[in-house]
Amino acid sequence: MHRKLLSMMILTTFLLSGCLYPENRLAKNQTPNQLQLETVQTAVDQFVEKYPMELPIKTREQDVPIFRKYPVNFERLKESGIMAELPGNSYERGGVYQYVIITPEEDPTVKVIDLRTIQDVRDVNMRLIAYRNEHKYPPFKEEVAEDIYSINYELIGLDEPPTVVSPYSGNRLPILMDVNGNLYIDYRQDLYNALQEYDHNYENGDDIRFLLADHSAIVPAYSLPYTVKDGEPVFYQKGS
Repeated sequence: MHRKLLSMMILTTFLLSGCLYPENRLAKNQTPNQLQLETVQTAVDQFVEKYPMELPIKTREQDVPIFRKYPVNFERLKESGIMAELPGNSYERGGVYQYVIITPEEDPTVKVIDLRTIQDVRDVNMRLIAYRNEHKYPPFKEEVAEDIYSINYELIGLDEPPTVVSPYSGNRLPILMDVNGNLYIDYRQDLYNALQEYDHNYENGDDIRFLLADHSAIVPAYSLPYTVKDGEPVFYQKGS
């Protein structure tokens, strides 16, 4: 009896922790798993070898920023017979990561966007839209760089300046706004740390955001271009 009862308890635990537990709540869906990343990278490499003139990506407009421009088309990978099951942490499976390809022309490399960070930006944007429905100009506060501003957070009903948790350091990163009211995450703090920590050959005029992407599974989505000046990250602007 005891053995039968123990077996039933183990089976019940398995069902509750796996099969019956909501897929988007499973721990494997909430963390950037290196094995899953490598699995998708291998699938993309095999696809490119099989179809040299094609990439397994979804179509996006030309003006979509680089880190969001080439999302992996898992349906195409499945149709080609290369991938049977999608990663458990992918957006398509209820996870919090969107798989994307960077440097598609040179060396198609698979990375992910942390959608939890993007949701924070969208929450602020909803408040911004509500404010702009009643006012002519966005809630500018201080000019951080040319045509880039901090947000007058009190005008959109917040108690403190809006931030997101960095997927790289865990620090709080500011959300900034351009002259048209578009929102961006300010990665200067993470970029400064990366410039100090990693060997690199970046010069003024280069887009140093790839320094973060090169040393992490996660790309700095919803960011403005940055370059380096006097050893520090600055927003990329002509003459900077």
